[in-house]
Amino acid sequence: MLMTSAPITNALTIDVEDYFQVSAFAPYIPRSTWEQCECRVERNVMRILDLLERRGVHATFFTLGWIAERYPHLVRRIVQGGHELASHGYGHERASDLDERAFFADIDRAKKLLEDLAGRAVLGYRAPSFSIGTGNLWAFDSLSRAGYQYSSSVYPIHHDHYGMPDSPRFAYRVNETLLEIPVTTLRLFNRNLPSSGGGYFRLLPYPLSRWMLQQVNADDRESAIFYFHPWEIDDEQPRVPGIDLKTRFRHYVNIPRMADKLESLLADFRWGRMDEIFLAPAAAARPAP
Repeated sequence: MLMTSAPITNALTIDVEDYFQVSAFAPYIPRSTWEQCECRVERNVMRILDLLERRGVHATFFTLGWIAERYPHLVRRIVQGGHELASHGYGHERASDLDERAFFADIDRAKKLLEDLAGRAVLGYRAPSFSIGTGNLWAFDSLSRAGYQYSSSVYPIHHDHYGMPDSPRFAYRVNETLLEIPVTTLRLFNRNLPSSGGGYFRLLPYPLSRWMLQQVNADDRESAIFYFHPWEIDDEQPRVPGIDLKTRFRHYVNIPRMADKLESLLADFRWGRMDEIFLAPAAAARPAP
């Protein structure tokens, strides 16, 4: 009898931030003006939650403390929907731009805020713009000290804004208490190719993105980590004036097609939460201290 391998459950993750908080927009939208910007994150997250409910999919929402503070009902709605609430830090400051003291203050503030709102432990963290690399590996010890059990902050690729191409491609323990779960890449032609979402997913034809994820499941027998942002399904978001051509292309490319691509993605693969895939069930269910 021909034996087939059981389908692999991949991790669906959403980085909950608004369009004006994107790191590439930092030179054009001062942090001091965020309060004056039109917030669209609420309607976009609700749209995502409706899509996931319709598909019967649970996901992990890496949520900014800044957003949670202003939309506490959104945090509770994420948890009530059966999704994992995780941390994206408080103010969307790149870990590589902070010293150790400021980084700890940011991640500790976000964790406590999210836990107070949700009434349960926050186990996971993702650095804005995957900004943990060879120059700030001390950040892992800070995450452990703050009480996180896993991080998904390393992208093992070459990129002009982030990346640690020589790091392991799949989950590994960085110390006794913290697991790093890198964003997924496909090893091809002796290089790690991005295959896990974001702008690459919007840019590439869907069949190619699907094939790359299938290869990771079939050849590596590993769960893929896919990510996207709420603003990536929002074609009506305000256009930021004066941005350079590269930033404009990266941010806006194929946004009108993103929702349909996500529908196909959810139908073609099995999806779940980071904590349920990579951590012990008892740890995932642990209440907040």
